[in-house]
Amino acid sequence: MNKDISDNICDERLFSTLFEKHSKNLHDFLYYKFGEHFNPKDKVQEAFIKLWEHCGKITPGKAKSFLFTVANNLMLNEASHQKVVLKYQKTKPKTHTNETPEFILEGNEYMDKLQKAVGNLTEAQRTAFLLNRIEGKKHKEIALLLDISQKAVEKRIYGALKKLREDIKEI
Repeated sequence: MNKDISDNICDERLFSTLFEKHSKNLHDFLYYKFGEHFNPKDKVQEAFIKLWEHCGKITPGKAKSFLFTVANNLMLNEASHQKVVLKYQKTKPKTHTNETPEFILEGNEYMDKLQKAVGNLTEAQRTAFLLNRIEGKKHKEIALLLDISQKAVEKRIYGALKKLREDIKEI
């Protein structure tokens, strides 16, 4: 049973007609049911996008109910998402810690020392060290990135660690 071309929503003229016919009513329905807070205009657009994506499966007679169902579900999903967001906004961040002020100060001083020590490395050592320790790249990957041998990468990282141990006695 062949479908007539006029019964195919994938036809741009028919789709355009459906949009002109139903978009305002769909927007008004969503606006009155959910309000402006959940962006009914966006949900109307998303519903028509879904209709276009499934245009071969939906007949023109079912298009209106498809649009209203999809748009309503999109709004319900948005409402439930907003509830989750509000729930987590209400939870207060932890305002206390078990760490003493001295411990926090020592940690900050240590980080300052470490940053200065890393800054004192040669550029080659610093690059290889940071690629390995911060970005988690393997020696072989670093060698490919820097266009050097794997042994050169190992030597640079070893040299960086040795220099860092000298500069920061606590490591």
